[in-house]
Amino acid sequence: MRPLAELIEYWFGERDDPALEEHLFGCAECTARLEELAALGAGIRSAFRRGALHAVLPRAFVERLEREGLKLRQYRVPAGGRVDCTIADEDDFVVSRLQAPLAGVERLDLVLQASDGEAHTLQDIPFDPAAGEVLVVPSPERLRARGAFTERARLVSAGAGGAKDLGEYTFVHKPSQL
Repeated sequence: MRPLAELIEYWFGERDDPALEEHLFGCAECTARLEELAALGAGIRSAFRRGALHAVLPRAFVERLEREGLKLRQYRVPAGGRVDCTIADEDDFVVSRLQAPLAGVERLDLVLQASDGEAHTLQDIPFDPAAGEVLVVPSPERLRARGAFTERARLVSAGAGGAKDLGEYTFVHKPSQL
């Protein structure tokens, strides 16, 4: 049986390994695990498209959503910035582009604290140090249901040198009047 990490890399097209491909044709256990990964991926995609998940996404994924014709309302927010934001009925997703100095960052956490008491910390989020921004896509379902609220987001670098705040961002959300 091959390690799960190899199967995940293969599934995402990150591993071009003819020996692994040959192994999959002959190993029922690995083939079954790969099928489970495919089903999990389909479930996650479905939940995300329904707006049930809050996610931090790579730029390529957001660009793919745009190419597929989904309506994205986007907000670019500099560190220390504030934005008045909303989600309209015709919007499929809201994308918050949090600008931050990411060069040299080893690990990144996102801390969210809302005025209505809701709080979350997303640990070890995906990011591209060269991009200088983190793309946060909150659940549209939750945004529409919450009404007016203010949320503060903080990007925190976590590494061998300890934790360091890279930026704080304030979102003043109001229901759409469109």
